[in-house]
Amino acid sequence: MSQKIQTLGEFIIEYQSSFRYSSGELSRLINSIRLAAKVVNHEVNKAGLVDILGKAGDTNVQGENQQKLDVYANEKFIQMLTNRNIVCGIASEEEDDFISINSNDNNNQNKYVVLIDPLDGSSNIDVNVSVGTIFSIYRRVTPIGSPVSLDDFLQKGDEQVAAGYIIYGTSTMLVYTTGHGVNGFTLNPAIGTFYLSHPDMTFPNKGQIYSVNEGNYVHFPQGIKDYIKYCQQQKDDRPYTSRYIGSLVSDFHRNMIKGGIYLYPQSAAYPNGKLRLLYECNPIAFLAEQANGKASCGTQRILEVLPKTLHQRSPFICGSALMVEDVEAFLHAANK
Repeated sequence: MSQKIQTLGEFIIEYQSSFRYSSGELSRLINSIRLAAKVVNHEVNKAGLVDILGKAGDTNVQGENQQKLDVYANEKFIQMLTNRNIVCGIASEEEDDFISINSNDNNNQNKYVVLIDPLDGSSNIDVNVSVGTIFSIYRRVTPIGSPVSLDDFLQKGDEQVAAGYIIYGTSTMLVYTTGHGVNGFTLNPAIGTFYLSHPDMTFPNKGQIYSVNEGNYVHFPQGIKDYIKYCQQQKDDRPYTSRYIGSLVSDFHRNMIKGGIYLYPQSAAYPNGKLRLLYECNPIAFLAEQANGKASCGTQRILEVLPKTLHQRSPFICGSALMVEDVEAFLHAANK
């Protein structure tokens, strides 16, 4: 007799009690992200048919050109989370500052803040390459009922209670963790339902793929250059295969399934790294560790870094545990 296929909604209800703050609020929050993901997925899939491709004409707080879908995804996720009255604050990669929800209502009892990259890899959307949404959830540290403050968002990644991503590709998947492993759900577009398709996702301890923009090679630290040369050597199980999509969600998703490592180190152009600690590095690192992988900034575990600003950048090395340890060893040797 075949095993019953489980929907995301059924999965959330079944495992809600394993969450240490089991009150139903986090479950409703993940359900809201699921709904927003379906709305954004619909727009992504018809992007070539409507006037939603190309640049929006503005730049975000990082000085990057905003794509039309960036703006749309940002609006939809904020709208969905705000209207359903389940969070007390939102921070987005596309916004200058955090958004306080019902900040004038002292009766607001919501406990969670959400940090989100609404459309990661959006510069690829015009050429039909997979893009994604990344989200991170924390319990607030300020008193319940008071307006949120910057302190609620500037928490170490270790304090996350949930994180995940949605990948809009050949199929649309929602992958998330609440600290009890990583599970992936695939959308059936015919009926608009996510089904559990990838239970207990884990990284192989070592893989054959390295993902890095080698066009920046000359600007990388010596330790990263040495590691790339190591990957290319004909020895033992090497050379490794170079695979780089340029969309963090897509590269991470592939490497988690097949085994591999993703590197976005510091460079001459980005001495502090390019990826955002709060919107990209922390949620992906939480997923990696829950899936038997590792994530580092090169000198320490990413989840132990204390953020100082909302849009702080960081070098990022993430993937199969043994491969991340190899990179750290090369960096350490080069810095002696």
